[in-house]
Parts: sequence; C-alpha cells; structure tokens
Amino acid sequence: MVVGAGVAGLCTALAAAPRPVWLVCRSACPVGTASAMAQGGLAAAVGEGDDPTQHAADTLAAGAWHNDVAAVHALVAAAPGVVQWLAGLGVPFDRDGEGRLQLGREGGHGRARIVHAGGDATGRAITTTLAQAAAAAPHVGWLPGWRLEAIGLARGRVAGVRLRDAQERSREIATPDLVLATGGIGALFAATTNPPGADGSGLSLALAAGADLRDLEFIQWHPTALDVPGAGKLPLVTEALRGAGARLVDGNGDLLMPGGHLPGDLAPRDVVARRICRHQQEGGRAWLDARGLDAEAWRQFPTVLALCARHGFDPRSEPIPVTPAMHFHMGGIAVDPDGASTVPGLHAVGEVACTGVHGANRLASNSLLEGVVCGRRLGERLRQATAGTAPAEHWVDAGPGADAAARAAIARLAGRALGPVRDGATLAHALQAIDSDRALSAARQGRLLLAMLAAALARRGSLGAHHRVDKGKNRNIRHGIDTPAYGETA
Repeated sequence: MVVGAGVAGLCTALAAAPRPVWLVCRSACPVGTASAMAQGGLAAAVGEGDDPTQHAADTLAAGAWHNDVAAVHALVAAAPGVVQWLAGLGVPFDRDGEGRLQLGREGGHGRARIVHAGGDATGRAITTTLAQAAAAAPHVGWLPGWRLEAIGLARGRVAGVRLRDAQERSREIATPDLVLATGGIGALFAATTNPPGADGSGLSLALAAGADLRDLEFIQWHPTALDVPGAGKLPLVTEALRGAGARLVDGNGDLLMPGGHLPGDLAPRDVVARRICRHQQEGGRAWLDARGLDAEAWRQFPTVLALCARHGFDPRSEPIPVTPAMHFHMGGIAVDPDGASTVPGLHAVGEVACTGVHGANRLASNSLLEGVVCGRRLGERLRQATAGTAPAEHWVDAGPGADAAARAAIARLAGRALGPVRDGATLAHALQAIDSDRALSAARQGRLLLAMLAAALARRGSLGAHHRVDKGKNRNIRHGIDTPAYGETA
C-alpha cells in the first residue's frame, strides 16, 4: 500500500514492479498534490563547471550542517541520473536551441543547477509524467477518493489498513508493507503555500502507531508567497524569479537584502524569511521587484504572470507584494536510508519522512529530487514480496479531526509560535493553550502541534529554520559542534 500520489509515492509505486501495489490518494490523482504545485524545479549538478561535491556543499550549508552527510552525498550523486531517467519517461525539460538543458539558480545555490520544465510549472510536468507511467503499469492499482484512517498491527508489525471515502464508507485491506507518502503539515498553518491535503495526517498516524519522529521543530517558511488578503493557502512566487534578477525591496524601493549576506536575495530561505519577518514586525511590507527582467526572462515564468493577472496587476510594470508562508517540513517520521521507520512494515518517503538529508533547512529544489531518489530506492527495496501477513490484532488511528473553530485556533497558534522568528515564551504559551483546551488537545492536529511545540522548546538554541531570539547559540546536536547561521559569524 502506497498512500499519496505525489512524486515520492509515484516513484515508489513504479520502482516496486512487479510486486502488486495499491496507490491510494484522496482526490483525483495527482491533481492537488504539493508536488504538482512545485514551481522551482529539480536541483542537479549537470552544468558546466558544476559537480555533486559543490551541490553537497550548498545543501550542507543551507541545512546548517545538521544534515546526515552520507544521505546528502547519496542524494546529489544520484541527481544527474534522475534527470536522465525522467527525460526518458517523457518529462519535457526546458532546453536551449542546441538541446542543452536550461538551468536556473535559486537561493543557497552557488551555481545555476535548477532543471525546469514549462518554466515555473516543473512540478506539474514531472508529476503528470509519473502518473501516466503509473497508470500504464500493470502492477499498480489506483484507489482515488480514499483516505487512510487507521493502521492494523499484528505483533507490532503492520498487518493492514482501513480506508474511508467521501461517503464515509470504510474498507480494510491486508498488507505487510505500508508506505506513507502523505506530504507535509502546511495546512495546520493559516499562511501556507501547501494544499489543504497537507494536514499532517500521515505524521499523526505514525505518531499514534509509536513510530519515532525526528526534527519536528525545523519548519521552512518560503520568503515570497503572494501577499494577498485572507488566510489560507497563499500562492507561491517562485524563488527562480530572484535567480533571474528580481530583488526584494521595501516600500521606498530600498533593498531588503543589500549586503548582510554574501548571496543577498539568494541567501537560503530561512535567512530571507527572517529578514522579511523582522521588517514586517517593524511595520513595513515587502515587495519583489522584477521590473528589470526582459521579455525573454519572463517567458520562463508563465505561472507567476497568470497569478499576478488574476489579482489585478502586472509584475512587469509594478512590484509584487510578498510575505513569508509556511512551505516545507524538514522533520518527519524517522526513517533509515531505505525508508523504513521504527515500526516494522511502516515506511515513509518524501516530505512526511525525515532521512536527515535536509538538515535544519532544505536547499531550494532538493525536494522533488528527494522524492524521486528516495521513492525509487524504497520501491526497489520493497520489490520482493514478503511473507503473508497475520490478521490485524488491533487498529490505531490518529483520533478525530478538529472542527472548523479548533482548526482556526490551531492555525493561529502554529503561526505565532512556529514562524521564522521564535521565542520560548510564545512557544510555551501555545503549548499550554492547546494542552488546556480539550477540543484542541483531543484533535489529531492539536496532538501533532503539541509534539512540534515540545521539540521547538527543547531546542533552546537557534539552528537553521529554528531561530530563537531568546537563545542565540546554534548548537548542532547531531554533529556535536557549534555552528554559525548561514552567512553569519558565530
């Protein structure tokens, strides 16, 4: 059973052939997944003068050296082959007149190494191609419109799943191997670039099943979501726009990232998001000024042009209002290099999993890469069918979902406490508010947020995306060293 039809889930299902796979997704697959919404592209050291060693160095620097070094080197070494494999499946990567890949540059990357398709529609192009391949694969069966409700266990091992559809019909299916590819936690926040389905459901179920979780405090805020009225999902303004020359400015047109960090506007996302957040706390607003881009450059950003047009302005003649929004969770279910959790038979891949590859802050465009590399690796591991499973002895679920009022309260608390800039008092207040409110603490979203808040309180120093203004030292527990934040002195 593979739950989730984004890039990670699709690659797992494809690589498991010829073992039969059920692919479960909540809605029409793969529409609505975070993978399909990815604008930037896929990072790979395929350009002249570039190599995986440089890609690894940028990944480690962005992750505040909290990364699992072996996982990083395995990821970047596989990247050029991933591009070839996807191109062979039919992904229409953008190329120049001589057939060479067009490469963009994003924050934290020392070189242009972002492979893209359809300009800023890369995620949709890759996901659509993978979904077509899975639909044609005889070993893959699709279960659209179903959600994972509970996990059956027998003697501590996965034995089955219970699914439920929109009409509240339930269905139980025996399986010795369950793969969670359920995405992230963005829907827990009021301001997010994530789709509604990224509500932490897989993470909550793993928590209920007793699986170890890891690095829950590391939450990436994308610095440039479109700053439009109203809470909920905020449209993303791709980082590649800054790679093409757009600059972050304040209301007077002055640069927000003038020289405090060597890459300026292309510093890692946590650095840029904190700068904008502090500027907003001082009463200012932020804009992305892309008026200097020429017509050729704008051809790479049809999604941004259409997005701005829907909101009544033209970014070619006026700056784009932007704000940080919750974007990606570096933490998740603790898994080994092959995707196995601490619960036998329970596997995880993609954003819901934590291999340690992203460290304390994900490098831009490494997420689609991770989904392909880790998905294929997990599928190959699960290719050989295991022995039949025993009947489930008991079932675990994550508890009831929060009602509308509780969801709104949880989103407010999450945004205040777990934003780009944090402090212990606010974290403790949010934890107490949830713990003392039965409606919040009983809901699976509330219990998950409690675990995230506890992790953030426990890490008293700043590290990567976890920035504590009340404690300044960056203590890298994984490697036992003190490290400066990216572009800052110790």
